[in-house]
Amino acid sequence: MNSDEPPAPPRLDLDTGQPLLRRLELAVRNRLDGLLQGNYLGVIPGPGSEAGESRPYVPGDDVRRMDWPVTARTMQAHVRQTVADRELETWLVVDLSPSLDFGTARSEKRELVLAGITAVVHLTSRVGNRVGAMVTNGEVTYRIPALGGRAHARHLVEQVAATPRAESARRGDLGALIDTLRRPPRRRGLIAVVSDFLGDLDWERPLRGLAARHQLLAIEILDPRELELPAAGLMTLADPETGQQVEVQTSNADLRARYAAAAAAQRAAIAVAIRHAGAAHLQLRTDRDWLHDIARFVVTQRRAAGAVRRPEMSGTR
Repeated sequence: MNSDEPPAPPRLDLDTGQPLLRRLELAVRNRLDGLLQGNYLGVIPGPGSEAGESRPYVPGDDVRRMDWPVTARTMQAHVRQTVADRELETWLVVDLSPSLDFGTARSEKRELVLAGITAVVHLTSRVGNRVGAMVTNGEVTYRIPALGGRAHARHLVEQVAATPRAESARRGDLGALIDTLRRPPRRRGLIAVVSDFLGDLDWERPLRGLAARHQLLAIEILDPRELELPAAGLMTLADPETGQQVEVQTSNADLRARYAAAAAAQRAAIAVAIRHAGAAHLQLRTDRDWLHDIARFVVTQRRAAGAVRRPEMSGTR
């Protein structure tokens, strides 16, 4: 093995309990620390919400940030700059519906959910920051209050990991779960939704309703078998949320092509809904190095934020 290659992420076997959670925490810390240095709000770098100084308007500025009193007084268009909040409140919306109890590669999708929330918790639970969660497995929905401190962050991850699998084939209402974060209104912060986003897209509207006040992150969990079928002969497929079974002849090339096309269309619709909701989109797959995907996503977000800030800096000269 090439010594320059980063270490592989820990295998995600939830039966190992506490040792796995500690390895997850160490893996995230060792690989991701240092990627988010400087003035930022959370996993998704942004301008913040506290009012700052005004500066002259330059083409490309968001007109929603126009400072009309200063514009009227100076007779020159100005925009109000914002600075990052000193404290961040992060809420995780965690979907552990039966469709997440599936996996054909390195892990189950459910275990990859745990990896995703571990990364978000670590990257946002710093001094003064708080993190909470809304969790559903389709049968039971519960809330973990937003508190600060490393002990609470670890407790949150452990409690999500201990969430039992649903005994009945029933999907959680992701849209209703997201909507609970709108009432009562919460302080500005980061909301990360972790799900496979299967089923109806009724979560798009409540998610979009949070965009005006919060930064949004959608972590999509998927398995390669949800994108294409192997040529493995006659297979019996079962829907974990309805219990319905169907026999499929996967040796049929036309059937595999139609399945792949339908799966691609479904994923494209999910991506469009996430984009329309104003959320950043991170995709984690059970057949890939999830730490590499998270690190690449964070670096890309940082670069994008820097590209947005550079025109503003040039306009102040």
